[in-house]
Amino acid sequence: MIEIVSYKTDWLTEFHEIASVLRSRLGDLALRIDHIGSTSVPGLAAKDIIDIQITVKQLDNQIINAMTSLDYIQARVILKDHYPIGFAGSETKWKKLFFYSPPNQRRTHTHIRTQGSANQRYALLFRDYLREKPDTAQTYAELKRRLAQYIADSDMYPDVKDPAVDLIYFAAEKWAETIHWQPGDSDA
Repeated sequence: MIEIVSYKTDWLTEFHEIASVLRSRLGDLALRIDHIGSTSVPGLAAKDIIDIQITVKQLDNQIINAMTSLDYIQARVILKDHYPIGFAGSETKWKKLFFYSPPNQRRTHTHIRTQGSANQRYALLFRDYLREKPDTAQTYAELKRRLAQYIADSDMYPDVKDPAVDLIYFAAEKWAETIHWQPGDSDA
């Protein structure tokens, strides 16, 4: 069962604590470490799971070994993100590595994506757009609450949510063009 909770101010502090450890242990492997997803948007209700994006030069055994040495657990069946309908690029732009948090750490989902890939941009743009558009963020929160309430199979939750997220992303892309958006500095 999916549980959506009200925004917690602790999420930002918890992200910074975890990111600090990742930054010190991954060194130059991590080009950037960002707080992404709903917990990164002030005031937005979310699952109580902190999403982290680590940007790397390439997805390879070096980053896998580094993460597993920190006791992160690789989800070997999650190898890519969904890509929006109408995306006019290669599916390879949506590849990623995905890790669950170590047993002794608060719950996180860590997404490792390559610098300049479509999915790396998607996560940062989506976050920044929702930070700038609180009405959209609150509408998105209400959608998540209703999905969590009415979808009994938690595996179906992202399948139903993803097209709605894409609608926000398409609006975010237009916004990005208007303001000449570029990803800011890393959160870590």
